[in-house]
Amino acid sequence: MLRRTLLTSVLALASLGLVAPATAQDGPLRIEITDGVIEPMPFAIVAFDEGGAGEFREQVRSLVAADLTGTGLFREIPANAHIARPDSFSAPVSYEDWKAINAQALVTVGVSSQGGKVVVKFRLFDVFSGQPLGDGMQFDASSGNWRRAAHKAADQVYARLTGEGPYFDSRVAFVQESGPKDARRKRIGIMDYDGANTRWMTDDSALVLAPRFSPDGNRVLYTSYASGFPRVMLMDVNSMSSRSMGEQPGTMSFSPRFSPDGRWIVFSLEQGGNTDIYQMDAGSGAMRALTNAPSIETSPSYSPDGSKIVFESDRSGKPQLYVMGASGGEPTRISFGDGSYGTPVWSPRGDMIAFTRKVGGKFHIGVMRTDGSEEKMLTESFLDEGPTWAPNGRVVMFTRVTPGGDGQPRLHSVDITGRNMRPVQVQGAASDPSWGPLLP
Repeated sequence: MLRRTLLTSVLALASLGLVAPATAQDGPLRIEITDGVIEPMPFAIVAFDEGGAGEFREQVRSLVAADLTGTGLFREIPANAHIARPDSFSAPVSYEDWKAINAQALVTVGVSSQGGKVVVKFRLFDVFSGQPLGDGMQFDASSGNWRRAAHKAADQVYARLTGEGPYFDSRVAFVQESGPKDARRKRIGIMDYDGANTRWMTDDSALVLAPRFSPDGNRVLYTSYASGFPRVMLMDVNSMSSRSMGEQPGTMSFSPRFSPDGRWIVFSLEQGGNTDIYQMDAGSGAMRALTNAPSIETSPSYSPDGSKIVFESDRSGKPQLYVMGASGGEPTRISFGDGSYGTPVWSPRGDMIAFTRKVGGKFHIGVMRTDGSEEKMLTESFLDEGPTWAPNGRVVMFTRVTPGGDGQPRLHSVDITGRNMRPVQVQGAASDPSWGPLLP
């Protein structure tokens, strides 16, 4: 079976200490992706026109294949290597033909289009056992939104083959940058996770920074300089209407994030030369201080259960990471390496915290356990900063800035092993990504 084939490879790597061993169960094999370099699984994908599909057939096939190969865990066998293919989406599969080209998995996709709607069906087969892996599924979308149906199909294939949660059918808020380096113009956009379908949420008439999705993906927090000073703003994604949150004379507010239930907003507030972390009721606007120290407290991020907050503080003399209860209280320092730490963000799985670290003139994106143990650097560059987690907690997106006077920020992603570093295909300079939840 495919699960046994994968299990053999994983156990062999585990014997070398490269990956954690996995256990074959009734469901898909659950592979813990660690430091091992796993040979990508070869798979084949065939798409059929189920009626009126036209160009959608190849577009859907290509997008499902791109989603899977983009993880670095899968390798598509090109169509010119196929020996045979089923006559139709529902036709029996000749497993021996796919074994002959070393396909371990086969994905068949049926696409139809009628009345402004695209229907995508898929089936997944274990070639070596000669059996389907789960039941087929169907996803519908409007013709203008066909990519969502393809992403959903790819998500199901990915989840069945890896045991991990899906993440393709999700969006990312980000800041597009234009103009010279010393006079950047910025506007907020929302795009598909792979850089497609960008929708602009603000213009570039005022400086905007750090958009952050709400847990349900329907709202975005960001920092605006429209008043001349940084202010936390709240935007409704559908109407694109915005309002200021907790504006107070003589203060500056920035670095906002939602609580996991969307009820609270945590942010930094500067007044009288001192910066502390505050909590605000997203509905009423009532707020209270969570820290009270002469140091700079910023970049707060909730744990996924809402019980704790990780943040950045220079109370030790240089920026380090601390964890405190969601209601405040005495924080615990969790970072102790050389250099400085910042922009921490809790994984959706609750098991790790991603951060930016500067040491020895280089910037890194790193991850650590929530108690500060098992720290690992995923990247090294002239300037990497601002990590954000995919909904499944296995991929991190961040900003990388190229050196020099004309240096440009670009979005990149990397998995938590430090493998599969990839640029995100968004046009132009971009920064400050915030990965939203899976779409409903």
